[in-house]
Amino acid sequence: MPKYAALIYTPAETEEEGTPEEWAQVMAEYEAFGEKAGAAGVIAGGEALQPTSTATTVHVTGGAGGDILTTDGPFAEVKEVLGGFYILDCADLDEAIKWGSQIPGAWYGKVEVRPLMVFDEQG
Repeated sequence: MPKYAALIYTPAETEEEGTPEEWAQVMAEYEAFGEKAGAAGVIAGGEALQPTSTATTVHVTGGAGGDILTTDGPFAEVKEVLGGFYILDCADLDEAIKWGSQIPGAWYGKVEVRPLMVFDEQG
């Protein structure tokens, strides 16, 4: 069965905002989604990410073996930030979209559903 990444994006300006009560509500919504999708056998993995303020960007100049440069923070300033992801095990894109629309991030921001690359182990 094909697998799809459901990438959860939220507005950058609200990434670290919210009261404890608001965060509790959001987490309850994610837990409910996890229980429902888990019971259906759809979730094949996933993680939440720390805020972009904790990111380190790595760049190697000159290709493999070149100089390693790091900078604090994300690669570029953006309007939306990747907050986490699920790996969905679905029959097809339509089913993946159906499940993606039930992820709470789709209500607060956007969820990008993208097929995972399948590499032929024979070749």
